[in-house]
Amino acid sequence: MTRRRFDLFAASEKLMRMDEAAWARHANPWSVYSRMTVLPLMTLAVWSRVWLGWGALLPVALVLVWTWWNPRAFGPPASTVNWASRGTFGERVFLNRRHVPIPAHHARWAKGLAWVSGLGALPWLLGIWQLDPGFTLFGLAVMVGGKLWFVDRMVWLYQDMNDRHPAYAAWTR
Repeated sequence: MTRRRFDLFAASEKLMRMDEAAWARHANPWSVYSRMTVLPLMTLAVWSRVWLGWGALLPVALVLVWTWWNPRAFGPPASTVNWASRGTFGERVFLNRRHVPIPAHHARWAKGLAWVSGLGALPWLLGIWQLDPGFTLFGLAVMVGGKLWFVDRMVWLYQDMNDRHPAYAAWTR
């Protein structure tokens, strides 16, 4: 019996309920760039417990709603010949790697950068728990930097894979 490993990336996609329409809309550069607001907004929402007490749960909930709604908030882009759209396409290619294999170096980079972002979560969590701006900003910078680097690697992945599957090539317009 083959044991199937837990795939955090696929679990995240399932949690976000990403379908074809959501992916098409998320390819809009406005969606990609505004997505980078999630962690800074969550930082402020959690930090607001100082002023709002338990009322901080409302801004935290609003950030979670924004996280889910963001890929759906903008229409599909008129053109996908841009860095942001190709990063989104690369992420889709990466998520589809069980069905259409990708070069091993792309998988290693994606997983490594996920670890980088995850490690940034440690000082970020410590910082927002202790209300320490230094730890908070350091962790935030590592997480956002890791995510941006991940998106850039996904652009490379898409460029390497867009001619290997008919659906991939069709995304570019």
